[in-house]
Amino acid sequence: MTKTILITGAGSGFGEAAAIGMAQAGHNIIATAQISPQVAALREKVAKLGLDNLRVEKLDLTDPYDMAFIAKLDIDILWNNAGYGESGPVSEIPLDLVRKNYEINVFKPLELTQAFIKRWVATSGKGKKIVFTSSMGGLFTPAGWGTYVSTKHALEAIAEAIAQEVAPFGIKVQTINPGAYYTGYNETMADTAFRWLDGDKNFTNPADLRATFDALLASPMGHMDAQEQIDRMIAIVPADTGKVRNVSPKAVEDMLKEAQAAAWDAEI
Repeated sequence: MTKTILITGAGSGFGEAAAIGMAQAGHNIIATAQISPQVAALREKVAKLGLDNLRVEKLDLTDPYDMAFIAKLDIDILWNNAGYGESGPVSEIPLDLVRKNYEINVFKPLELTQAFIKRWVATSGKGKKIVFTSSMGGLFTPAGWGTYVSTKHALEAIAEAIAQEVAPFGIKVQTINPGAYYTGYNETMADTAFRWLDGDKNFTNPADLRATFDALLASPMGHMDAQEQIDRMIAIVPADTGKVRNVSPKAVEDMLKEAQAAAWDAEI
């Protein structure tokens, strides 16, 4: 069945690729991008592909006029995909960066979600769905990435709570939890800590942290081929059935289950 799907953060990466893939599969797509150059570039790409069923709009989550305009659109599925990450030690990161990360990754997606839920509940929400792009980091906590993954932990809880609240209205909720696929997202996130981390002021050694990040991102599981995740998103987002939580790849899902089980036996 053809769906109308709104995607935030579709100016690049997973969002852009999945938007094109779902449009090619026949769905009506509203792909949103944060800044005008991304909007223009995606519109040109869509025109060259001849995708009349893919519309591109600007959506800066921090712009109240953008948010109000987007929230009025008629859609079947809201896919909260936009986000970014702050890296570095939680014990030292400036709090304004933590607040900013929560604003974009948690509060703004929740604001948009609430707006659509209110409309859907008022008009029978049966067949509607909300999808959150979470992360493998929403299910465990590696040092150095704590701020970012804590926003994804928050999204996991919000998704789980909303799913229970809106089930009586026929509205479904899913999360997608990518592993460390190579899109440039994790690499640029790693860089963010070195804007403020200072070896003369902080007890965290910048060179040691950089070496830890570089080793992780250079490992086979640190830069996987993104096409696997894109293909899964194209299948998961429009579907009427499926798992609530969708981790990729399977090896990461198994690792997360082991980490969560081990947490019960961890000692101080």
